[in-house]
Amino acid sequence: MATMITEECINCGACEPECPNGAISQGEDIFVIDPKLCTECVGFHDEEACAAVCPVDCCVPDPNNVETEDNLIARAKQIHPDTDFGGDYPSRFRRK
Repeated sequence: MATMITEECINCGACEPECPNGAISQGEDIFVIDPKLCTECVGFHDEEACAAVCPVDCCVPDPNNVETEDNLIARAKQIHPDTDFGGDYPSRFRRK
């Protein structure tokens, strides 16, 4: 599932530069995540980078946008065609 930013966002901007896909931008009232670009950091980190830096824990899984690891890594490969993710890429699905 793509990550989303809840209304608790304080507009600190900590999340935006952490996204490896450029999925986070300033919305009208709060920062927002484009679900078409969000890969939950699969391929890059073993947790969502935005959630890791958020001081108010408002970057959370979007229950309306559930996706598999396969879908997320496929999107990462599409967004970053020149990146070789290999078979042992970081993923929250593989976190120990």
